[in-house]
Amino acid sequence: MGVWRFLKLEVEDAFTNMAVDEAVLSARISGMVPNTLRFYRWKPSAVSVGRFQDVFNEVYVENCRKHGVDIVRRITGGGAVYHDHAGEITYSVVVKESDLGFVDVASTYNMICKGLIEAAKMLGISADFNSGDPKKCPNVTINRKKISGSAQSRRKGVLLQHGTFLLDTNLEKMFTFLRVPWAKTCMEVIPVAEKRLTSVKEELGTSISIKEAQNALVRGFQKTFEAQPVEGKLTSYEQKLAEKLRREKFATDCWNFEGKIS
Repeated sequence: MGVWRFLKLEVEDAFTNMAVDEAVLSARISGMVPNTLRFYRWKPSAVSVGRFQDVFNEVYVENCRKHGVDIVRRITGGGAVYHDHAGEITYSVVVKESDLGFVDVASTYNMICKGLIEAAKMLGISADFNSGDPKKCPNVTINRKKISGSAQSRRKGVLLQHGTFLLDTNLEKMFTFLRVPWAKTCMEVIPVAEKRLTSVKEELGTSISIKEAQNALVRGFQKTFEAQPVEGKLTSYEQKLAEKLRREKFATDCWNFEGKIS
């Protein structure tokens, strides 16, 4: 699939992370940049909600405010996700659909998630693709426990898919911020979540470094896309657009709580 641009891992707040993803998508649509693979982490930790979700149904907003956890609305679908600063790497793939060779949702998820499966394999973990269902986006699992969830947005023949790669989980913390309708307290959710979520640390029985995880992810996607990742950086256009999107969209209550741009 030729040369891809690789944007090495950065640590930003939730609003910047989402603004950069959309700026890269815009630049790819305009043909200003090649297909791009990007990694990032979240500081402070954050909750992201899907494009059409009701924040108050999905998130304990007051708990987030009390603990300094950002809340941001994505341009992609899917459900609410807690992004722990220390517990995950988030990946982002921006690619022309025609370069993938197909455009249907299931096939694009399957191919991109193969990069995550290859990365897990390189770390000594055997993972599988889970095609999801009408209510849940496809994901990557280990013995039916999710280690990576993803979501997509498509514009003018270009696909953005981004998602998590869980290095460690603190379920008590996670469900202090994520609301589960049937549960009265987070402690009710934990036994259920333990059967549905896993992490690199849980599977290996030991922690790995952020660098180890990123290297495995780069090599996993490189193998999957049969592409040569060339390290690059954001263009001036992307930087300026990301700053504008952060200021006027992703950092605003109007967008995050109402899904509208003021």
